[in-house]
Amino acid sequence: MAEVQQLRVQEAVDAMVKSVERENIRKMQGLMFRCSANCCEDTQASMQQVHQCIERCHAPLAQAQALVTSELERFQDRLARCTMHCNDKAKDSMDAGTKELQVKRQLDSCVTKCVDDHMHLIPTMTKKMKESLSSIGK
Repeated sequence: MAEVQQLRVQEAVDAMVKSVERENIRKMQGLMFRCSANCCEDTQASMQQVHQCIERCHAPLAQAQALVTSELERFQDRLARCTMHCNDKAKDSMDAGTKELQVKRQLDSCVTKCVDDHMHLIPTMTKKMKESLSSIGK
């Protein structure tokens, strides 16, 4: 993928991840740490009970992190499939005898369209992710 296009996607995804981290994950981390601290305050609990309590406190955050990772992987896979399709079309054009410069233009255009299409998916993905995150642990 062209470096400029790759940078566009990377910056948009980074901004989305920062937003999700700031607005959702951080709150969950705070809850997890406070919950874990409360587990440790129970002087009547056995070591195993405290450990289980801490594990329960950590579960929502682990679930949230898995959800974010899964969504990002799905997005990345879709974008990779799209750009792979562009590469296949470019190879087919080269094999058919199309001039290299024309093939490069077609490839750049195709990749740019992939990036544009996927950039439009980011707000919806963010909204869906935040809705899912807000329902975790409730």
